[in-house]
Amino acid sequence: MKFPAAAISLAISSLIFAVASAQLHFRLRETTTSSYLTKEEHWMNQTIDHFSPYDRREFLQRYYEYLDEFRSPDGPIFLKICGESVCSGISNDYIGVLAKKFGAAVVSLEHRYYGKSYPFGSFSTENLRYLSSKQALFDLALFRQYYQESLNAKLNKSTDNPWFVFGISYAGAMSAWFRLKFPHLTCGSLASSGVVLAVYNFTKFDEQVGESAGPECKAVLQEITSLVEQRLESNQKELKKLFNAPMVEKHVYPFLLIGLIPIKRRRLLVFSGRCSSDSGTFSYSYQMMATYSKKAGEDLVEAYAKYVKEYYIDYIGVDVDTYDQQQLKKDKISSSSSSARLWWFQVCTEVAYFQVAPANDSIRSSKLDTRQVYIYYVPTAKRLPFLLIYHLDLCKKVFGDDLPGPDVNATNLYYGGKDIAVPAYIIKCHNCGHGSDMRGCPQSRLVPKGDAKNCSSPDAVNKVRQNIITYIDQWLSECQFSGVSAM
Repeated sequence: MKFPAAAISLAISSLIFAVASAQLHFRLRETTTSSYLTKEEHWMNQTIDHFSPYDRREFLQRYYEYLDEFRSPDGPIFLKICGESVCSGISNDYIGVLAKKFGAAVVSLEHRYYGKSYPFGSFSTENLRYLSSKQALFDLALFRQYYQESLNAKLNKSTDNPWFVFGISYAGAMSAWFRLKFPHLTCGSLASSGVVLAVYNFTKFDEQVGESAGPECKAVLQEITSLVEQRLESNQKELKKLFNAPMVEKHVYPFLLIGLIPIKRRRLLVFSGRCSSDSGTFSYSYQMMATYSKKAGEDLVEAYAKYVKEYYIDYIGVDVDTYDQQQLKKDKISSSSSSARLWWFQVCTEVAYFQVAPANDSIRSSKLDTRQVYIYYVPTAKRLPFLLIYHLDLCKKVFGDDLPGPDVNATNLYYGGKDIAVPAYIIKCHNCGHGSDMRGCPQSRLVPKGDAKNCSSPDAVNKVRQNIITYIDQWLSECQFSGVSAM
């Protein structure tokens, strides 16, 4: 029996432009162990280079398993892909609900190089040559084989369990690509906000922010960007201090990114002291942002800085240092700051996702282009003009002049881009938020069991989740009937 559509994609506005920030990678601050189904570590030996017929070197790769809901011995196995950050456990989000519904075991493999799953003793550019989505997909395939064989031995059985793969954002793309490249190893996949299309000049990101903001708020956001640029020229030192970024001295453009963090994550859309967009709704205790602050006659840059510090730096845990090229150049392994360097390497070699300003009516600064040079005179600095260069130039300065830059054409040719050859049901959820079908709304901490009550469109999110359950139920049923064999 042939499988029906074997990948679900929850798109914010469209599958192609579901957002994954190429520059901003943060970790949610951990508060209680209830945020995780499990944090117990397990390890497997993983091949460093899956594409060499001679290289058989290995490294230890970390994974997690959650068996509390498992309907032994034949229940399904849900593989939750960890993406471009430290994987500290299996999050207690909507996958816990799905595990209970289907009697599934949940396993999660940490992405190679991230967290504790690194092959070498440093993250030098030379040592990063095995960091790619292609290598990571083979990691998942071998992990699937390893775990299934271990389970069979433990339960004294010989047949495979049905597997289903999950991922959000870049991990969502990995989920879709895994189904594409290894269709015999999974009954289906869910690609939540999966960014399957590598994009060089990602102007659609900014356009979506403006559309979601609405005309009034968009105008205020554009004014804030202009004011930040002006203060950056006239009094750079004081502006950096205002944003708690006094040490970002070498290069001023990462600081400009810090000022634009909320714009990049689609969160600065305010009405009557509430921030609402397709990223959901966040209630401010200080009610001092965008249109509210504008109408109150407050200093927009100071209100903006307050928001950035209290929400993105203190609440979410953004590391300001990761916006400085000097920090990104450091190849020493550090769980707190290495993820940014690792993701930039993937950005600079495979997928780009360079978020740049559209030609007209932009919210973000046009000074952060893929490759442009701007000269700024800082009267108070009493020093020579400096160059404001970004994206491709960052790639070369951080990883070396020999790095040619991301080959997005090759990436899209390999995976199919927006024309990925996997039958799929695309479920659109307007005003739902990035990955909100699996983890609730991203403006709040991870809510146990993925409760959608804090979303701006809880009914829409719940409707998507009902569709997800329907499709998974159908695909698992057919997959069990067909019988997926081991590798």
